[in-house]
Amino acid sequence: MASYTATILWERAESEVFSDSRFSRGHSWAFDGGVVLRASSSPHVVPRFSDPAGVDPEEAFVASLSSCHMMTFLYLAAKRGLVVNRYEDHAEGVMEKNASGRFWVSRVTLRPRIAWEGNAPEKSVIDDLHHLAHEECFIANSVRTEIRCEPVD
Repeated sequence: MASYTATILWERAESEVFSDSRFSRGHSWAFDGGVVLRASSSPHVVPRFSDPAGVDPEEAFVASLSSCHMMTFLYLAAKRGLVVNRYEDHAEGVMEKNASGRFWVSRVTLRPRIAWEGNAPEKSVIDDLHHLAHEECFIANSVRTEIRCEPVD
């Protein structure tokens, strides 16, 4: 069993009242390897008090799904003796209300563009790799969000 940690830190500025909800949503995420990221609520959710330069949880969720799919795809391609030179994904998440009226990220669409060494494998091979990557992705197996994969040629 593996364990993963992150340290999330938010502090109120002395000038902020807090009880009026007019406080900065900016905070930091620190990871065990030493990386610290600026984070914030989404400017789509809390426009006036978000830090648009920070990574918001919704973006991080989309990125983690994309990253996990990519790393699994690369592993599977390498196992088949295929060589990938570049993998770029412009992933997009959609947030909407569920049947109970609560917001959730209902769908994430991955749009990977892959550059291969030499000729690209047949489309059926690439489709199979994406299917298997989705089936084996740890993050995809952890969520109920619909995940679509629409490779770009």
